[in-house]
Amino acid sequence: MKRLFLLCCWLVAAGNAFGWGQKGHDVTAYIAECHLTPAAAARIDAVLGGHSPVYYANWLDNASHTAEYAYSKTWHYLNIDEGKTLETMPRNPKGDVLTAIESIVERLKAGWMTPEQEEIDLRMLIHLVGDLHCPMHTGRLSDLGGNKRPVLMFGRKTNLHSVWDTALPESAHKWSYTEWQQQLDRLDEERTAAVQAGTPRDWLLETQEICQEIYDFTPEGTKISYDYVAKYAPVIEQQFLRGGLRLARLLNEIYDK
Repeated sequence: MKRLFLLCCWLVAAGNAFGWGQKGHDVTAYIAECHLTPAAAARIDAVLGGHSPVYYANWLDNASHTAEYAYSKTWHYLNIDEGKTLETMPRNPKGDVLTAIESIVERLKAGWMTPEQEEIDLRMLIHLVGDLHCPMHTGRLSDLGGNKRPVLMFGRKTNLHSVWDTALPESAHKWSYTEWQQQLDRLDEERTAAVQAGTPRDWLLETQEICQEIYDFTPEGTKISYDYVAKYAPVIEQQFLRGGLRLARLLNEIYDK
C-alpha cells in the first residue's frame, strides 16, 4: 500500500512538471507522422528501430526523471514572467524548450552524430515540439508555470498547470489519438503551409500569447466547469494541430534530403 501511495504521488508530480499528458503528445506525434514524406518516414523508421514517432512521444517525460537524462528536466518549458518578454526574461542556464529544440534540429541536420545519439535526439525532438505548444509551458517562473495557481476543476482542487496538461484535453474530447487526428487534421495545402511557417522562436511567442490570455482569464481560485472547457477546447485542438504540422515540417527538413 505504501508503494502504491508513493507511485501515485510520483505520477501527480510528473504530470505537474511536464507538458501535455500522454494523449496530447500522442496526437501531436501522430499528426506529424501523417505528414511525413515517404523518404523522411523511411529514415525515421530506421533511426527509431522500427517504431513510429508516437511510440516515443511521451518518452522524455519519463526519461527526465532518470539519472541518465536528468539534465533535460528544464528542457520542457521556458518561463516568462508577467511584464517580461522572451528578450528580457533571464533564461535558465540549465536549458529550456526553445534552446533544446534549436540545438537538436541543428545537430540532426548536421548529421555527424552516432546512431545512438541521433536516436535520443530524435526522441527528444518529437516530445519537445509538443511541449512548445502547451500554453502553460511558457508560464511564469513566479508560480512555476501555473503549478502554484490553485483552481477548482469540477469541484476538485488542482492547479492551472495540471488543468492544461491533462485534465482539459481529456475533458474536451474522449477520443483516441487517431480520432483526434482524423477530426483536426483537415487543412488544405495552403493553410497547412501557413501553419508550418516560421521558426520555433515564432511558435513559442505565439504560445506565450495564448498563455498570457489564460492567466488573465483564470485568476487564482477559478471554478472551472463546462463553460471553461467549451471556451478552451478549440485552443487545445489548435495547439495539437499546430504542434503536429510543425513537427512534420522539421522532420521532413531533417530527413528528406
